[in-house]
Amino acid sequence: MQIQLHDSARRRKVEFTPIDPDNVRVYVCGPTVYDLAHLGNARPVVVFDVLTRYLRRVFPRVTYARNITDVDDKINARSRETGEPISAITARTAADFHADMAALNCLPPDHEPRATETIPEMIAIIERLIANDYAYVAEGHVLFAVSAFAEYGRLSGRDPEEMLAGARVEVAPYKRNPGDFVLWKPSDSETPGWDSPWGRGRPGWHIECSAMSWKFLGEEFDIHGGGQDLLFPHHENELAQSCCAFPGSHFAHFWMHNGMLRVNGEKMSKSLGNFLTVRDILAHGAWAGEAFRLVLLRTHYRSEIDHSQERLEEARAELDDFYALLARVPAGAPLDDLDEVKSLADWALEPLADDLNTPLALARLRDLRTLANIGAVGGSATVVLGRMGRAEAPSAAVAAAALREAAGVLGLLSADPVAWRHGGDGGVDDTAEIEAAIAARLAARKARNWAEADRIRDELTMRGVVLEDGAGGTTWRRS
Repeated sequence: MQIQLHDSARRRKVEFTPIDPDNVRVYVCGPTVYDLAHLGNARPVVVFDVLTRYLRRVFPRVTYARNITDVDDKINARSRETGEPISAITARTAADFHADMAALNCLPPDHEPRATETIPEMIAIIERLIANDYAYVAEGHVLFAVSAFAEYGRLSGRDPEEMLAGARVEVAPYKRNPGDFVLWKPSDSETPGWDSPWGRGRPGWHIECSAMSWKFLGEEFDIHGGGQDLLFPHHENELAQSCCAFPGSHFAHFWMHNGMLRVNGEKMSKSLGNFLTVRDILAHGAWAGEAFRLVLLRTHYRSEIDHSQERLEEARAELDDFYALLARVPAGAPLDDLDEVKSLADWALEPLADDLNTPLALARLRDLRTLANIGAVGGSATVVLGRMGRAEAPSAAVAAAALREAAGVLGLLSADPVAWRHGGDGGVDDTAEIEAAIAARLAARKARNWAEADRIRDELTMRGVVLEDGAGGTTWRRS
């Protein structure tokens, strides 16, 4: 299967050919652990979770590394502000990050290196850069000399003057060039530091990812991912220092960047009151994590996305429809139909081969849902079959099994359908009480006590419980 991915360095879609088809290697920039993850932090985690799930369907092995930055001036500042030890801040925030991403149904990476555990590799790369005349020591700092690397700016497509204009460039008298960036800096007695050939100090931000990717994926690997905001200076600097430390290496062969996330049409800002963390989303209920994931996947990963409460509720309603279908059609399909299940799932996932086109893949999941519904209750499948290029509709069991398989690659529809429909807000489990009320209503109806039956239904409606009477009895779900 030919996979096309948009490479930021070449600024176009290119056929993806892995360095080693038996082991595709992916690196994604992870969190700086000093605060809860906000919605923008979550987007690349979801995007590259889908990418790695899909690549694992195509290739025999995918090695996925995503780092944790646990040494940073923001962490140091938070410790000074609160008085909380740095180790406590990073441990707690990393645990919060893991819990939040799990609630979005993101799988953990194969490797999750921490910057503090990779200091020897950082020092080794810096020593290489100094030896190769790409870095210099000045006043206890080690800096990368951007003028020594002729290709600096190739990734972001900026010339040196443009890169300096408005960029996060520290002005310092010890720099030979204003654009030179810090590889190592001195630490005082109250700041985290490690012994090095240049004195006690700590790494700059950019060298951390070069060292961690090298340690777990090698001098060069297939795909480097992250948010669009990291393209410059972070990824530009990563590329420069890695290629100069390992001459002849291409570092990452593909660079993928997801678009930015806005809230209610505005850039997230605490002053605007629209700054949302993942925890703010999850507080809406047990359904909210998967619904937010669906919100993200409805927009192509390279496009800017605008989040709103309305979009979250729309995603919840769509998931309700999917889970209602899966509740009606039992899981599993006859063994004789497994090839057809895979074929249908492959058809639904085919758009992912075109630069991870999740909106079109979701449209095909809806077609599979339609086929499963038609197979279960009857009706015409002509329109859907026409889009699929098929003459005959599959059975409900086959269509539903394909839906489950394809949705799993998108990280969706993995919950128990009945549990989803019965799911509350994470508080007290009142399922037994609700089902007892439904049984009492059924008894009242059998006794033709319509007033009592209506009273029970109204009471449940007030509690956000929707009853659905059908030929097979009464089922219920949360509104």
